[in-house]
Amino acid sequence: MSYSGYDLAVIFFAYSFLAWLAETAVATLKEKNFRNRGFASGPFCFIYGFTAVILTVFLQELRSSLFFLFLGSAVIATVVEWITGKTLERLKQKKWWDYSKKRWNFDGYICLQYSLLWGALGVAGVMYVNGFLFGVYRLLPQALGHAAVWALVAVGLVDFLSSLLSLYHMEERLPQLFRWSGRLQRFTYRLAEKISSQIVNRIGRSYPAVAQTGREERAEAAERCGIAQIFWLFVIGAFLGDIVETIFCRITEGVWMSRSSLVWGPFSVVWGLAIALATLLLYRDRDKPEHNIFGIGVLLGGAYEYICSVFTELVFGKVFWDYSAMPFNLGGRINLLYCLFWGVAAVVWIRGLYPRMAAVIDALLKRSGRALTAAAAIFMAANICVSMMALIRYETRGNGLEATKRWEQIMDERFDDRRMERIYPRAKKQ
Repeated sequence: MSYSGYDLAVIFFAYSFLAWLAETAVATLKEKNFRNRGFASGPFCFIYGFTAVILTVFLQELRSSLFFLFLGSAVIATVVEWITGKTLERLKQKKWWDYSKKRWNFDGYICLQYSLLWGALGVAGVMYVNGFLFGVYRLLPQALGHAAVWALVAVGLVDFLSSLLSLYHMEERLPQLFRWSGRLQRFTYRLAEKISSQIVNRIGRSYPAVAQTGREERAEAAERCGIAQIFWLFVIGAFLGDIVETIFCRITEGVWMSRSSLVWGPFSVVWGLAIALATLLLYRDRDKPEHNIFGIGVLLGGAYEYICSVFTELVFGKVFWDYSAMPFNLGGRINLLYCLFWGVAAVVWIRGLYPRMAAVIDALLKRSGRALTAAAAIFMAANICVSMMALIRYETRGNGLEATKRWEQIMDERFDDRRMERIYPRAKKQ
């Protein structure tokens, strides 16, 4: 089933608002006074809306199997919760919630109890709630429904941007934006007064376990995980990932086979993004026990590979890998063995390879400055854009559609079926 942008916006804002109501109500009952659980100024918990959209788009094919739908929802929601907690901690060096006192928790950000709850809520949402929300939305006249969605988008952008910028105390630079944010916040408080008569500080009081990290660690994180460093980790990871997969295919299948994601050069975007994201999320946890890093690597790697598989199939109409013949696979997109490989790779990378690679990147940046990084960024951006156009044309050409636009004709000339089959030998039409 395909969804329009309006459908996904309805899902996003509906779940964001419902989650704000639920979290605020639960916290209010627990604390005996009002607790606003949202990150931003308005009555929204955006993490829930974002997660709902991911589950709606990527788990539709699991509707026929409630167990795997439950499992997929639990894993993806848990991964999103962990990444969000880590990201917020990086932004302002604060821990926004803490499950450390709960049993079977990891890092204080996720725990088994809530993972099971997310799985159950995911099943309910994908199977039942989404249909109800779409039904209500389609009762509205189309023009009114579209106008309402755009209004929510505008409110959401103002809400999110003002809340994000306020973390860095930028209120004086964008006074108009923060005036609108203030109005939205007052509306939120008036709405919340119907739940509780006492209003407290919005964010600091919502999560009492706020932990401030030291200045030295903050400076180190900024130095070691800057944008330039992360970009080079993406490039190096994409290159090494392609080489490793090529050698792996040679050893296991006896053939040399292209494993590149891009049309120019041996680069695997899946590996590049995986290494960049893993470094951002796990680097500061490098001193934790290896089994912790391994466990989160298994979960993150499996969820990441599954989402990449669905994304490439939806966008390009091609399946780039299929594990259906392997035991313990899920829809042919992931399998237990390779998930364990992701865990091992996380430990090897964070504990062994990354410190050495970071030193090499630092030396490279000191010698070349920004010039080499800018040139490489332009090349990779062009490479990704051309590769996407070539894949899209490869799909439409396979469906018998003639090239009517100039870019389509160029793709046919430069990247015909023969060349595309050589670059993407395992890409098959779904």
